[in-house]
Amino acid sequence: MDFMKEYEKWLASPALSGQEHAELEAIRNDPKEIESRFYGPLEFGTAGLRGTMYVGLHNMNIHVVRWATQGFADVICAEGEEGKRRGVAICMDCRNHSLEFARAAAEVCAANGIHVRIFESLRPTPELSFAVREYHCQAGINVTASHNPKEYNGYKVYWEDGAQLPPHHADAIAARLEVLDVFQDVKTMPYEDAVKAGMIEVLGAETDGKFMANVMEQINDKETVAKVADSFKVVYTPFHGTGHKLIPEALRLLGIKHLICVPEQMVIDGDFPTVKSPNPENPEGFYLAVDIAKKEGADFILGSDPDADRVGIMVRTGDGEFKVISGNQTGVLLLDYLIGAMKRSGKLPEKPVALKSLVTTEMARKVAEVNGLQCYDTFTGFKFLAEKKDQLEKSGQGNVIFSYEESYGYMLGGYVRDKDAVTASLLLTEMAAWYAAQGKTLADALDALFEKYGHYAEHTYNLVMPGLDGLKDMANLMKSLRENPPAEISGVKTTQRKDYQDGSVVDCATGEKSSMELSGSNVLRFEMADGTSVIVRPSGTEPKIKVYVMTSGKDAADAQANLDKYGQWVDSLQK
Repeated sequence: MDFMKEYEKWLASPALSGQEHAELEAIRNDPKEIESRFYGPLEFGTAGLRGTMYVGLHNMNIHVVRWATQGFADVICAEGEEGKRRGVAICMDCRNHSLEFARAAAEVCAANGIHVRIFESLRPTPELSFAVREYHCQAGINVTASHNPKEYNGYKVYWEDGAQLPPHHADAIAARLEVLDVFQDVKTMPYEDAVKAGMIEVLGAETDGKFMANVMEQINDKETVAKVADSFKVVYTPFHGTGHKLIPEALRLLGIKHLICVPEQMVIDGDFPTVKSPNPENPEGFYLAVDIAKKEGADFILGSDPDADRVGIMVRTGDGEFKVISGNQTGVLLLDYLIGAMKRSGKLPEKPVALKSLVTTEMARKVAEVNGLQCYDTFTGFKFLAEKKDQLEKSGQGNVIFSYEESYGYMLGGYVRDKDAVTASLLLTEMAAWYAAQGKTLADALDALFEKYGHYAEHTYNLVMPGLDGLKDMANLMKSLRENPPAEISGVKTTQRKDYQDGSVVDCATGEKSSMELSGSNVLRFEMADGTSVIVRPSGTEPKIKVYVMTSGKDAADAQANLDKYGQWVDSLQK
């Protein structure tokens, strides 16, 4: 694409507001900036779109949102009149322009004859997944950039199962976008006209009530919570986002009497003024919650990201400080607890199953199998976990009680097909209260699990590669590792190579090649002679290569030493 030609096309478009036109005029003498905005469109993948909020074809703005929605509308219309009648549910998070973008998407869908159910205001991502399923919609749209920094926004698309789009539908949208002009080929109608015509229906408290009824059915042990309710204290932060209403409501309905919400971060604000990054994976964002927890004598802290699909926890340790529990460890704790709690309450189904992504700790498999559960891996992304859940349950092979990824995402129950911080927060709190009734914190509980199942350790390394050069660097690194795979890493022999692109498995000692079930994703995995797994993949949402090291040891120090050793090799990849 001729980026200067595209730039001039945008400048000349009457669709631009005066402010947008001025923004583009201001970069006229900056060819590098023009190229970064117009060298090509934002790539539409299975996660939809995500980018920084500027005027330009490679950015998130109202024109790109309309254009993407027209492509999605064409795919929905291909389902026929029934698909248009079933329509689309639309949700948005707290970010700047999210409501504006959501309404723009609704206007395009309505103009294409597609019935729209749009939430009146910001809602958690899992409630959008729920609404698609509850109202038997053909599709869903969620305007969110999840836990990205404030400069970003995004556009996630869902299909009728309530999960994000499967690859073939994402490819169909991408194909439509290749032939649609960003300005000329987009249909739209005024929002109020669409409401009057019955094409747009607004969702609110009634849908909240239906969603929350399902959430509260996941409780296993309200009695134990009641036993400790007078002394058990929880600190919660929504990081300025969509968890601010429903998560506190769920915890109060659970029976939590002492729920302390971080006041500064209960304020809805797309600039996220109290944190550098609104990501519960980053412990520094919890500083206000930790201060309150120390002051109030709480043992347990919860934090959900801006669209309330991820949740992170911190717990008090013996020295009075607060410790981060990683996503891997949180999932292991919750899986082990759920198995026991569901057995005690009689809720454990026949043929119980746990699901995890292939980059999630192998400790989860150990917990599942020791307790008589099957455990399956999927590609990274809850659409794949949702797909596997549906396949196992429809075929009668198993009933999934828990699905999770190391990046702080957990899916429970049968009413959503995406990460769900609302339900996860409820059950994490129930679990913390259950251990509190035994005089233990979750730090104590985790130590006990390591003693029972083995000392596992994991770390995710992010090799950040921004800009145009970064995209090339990412592609070159993956190409190099494929063509010249390491015979050893940090002095340890590679015993097996797995390439999830073509599903191939190579035995490094014999050269024998076989195949595996999973294929079609740009992921490489190296199995090491000491039992460590090293996995390399480009991020689907950010300009970086992610390297996952999953290892174990005879004790915590030994496992950490292994992580440090492999970390040296990871560092060498970016030199």
